Amino acid sequence: NSLDELSSKALPKAIQRKTKFQLPGDKAVKGEHEVLSDLRKIMDQNKIFRTYIGLGFYDTKTPGVILRNVLENPEWYTPYTPYQPEISQGRLQSL
Repeated sequence: NSLDELSSKALPKAIQRKTKFQLPGDKAVKGEHEVLSDLRKIMDQNKIFRTYIGLGFYDTKTPGVILRNVLENPEWYTPYTPYQPEISQGRLQSL
């Protein structure tokens, strides 16, 4: 009737914990506010660096074939996948 009883029946004895799980250094259970406060302190240690990814590629000419078939092709940015009959119909229309 309990989770402990279920896990003791479902898990082999060799892999069951014999002691309660406890994180090192944390003796008391923390609430959401305390955990978020601790995470903010850790995040404040991050260093923000300037990224140079993509710089230098402005003022370039993209060929029309690449622009139409890669960058402007909705197949690249929509989750829609056509069904087989729709693909077949598209092939028939193109013939």
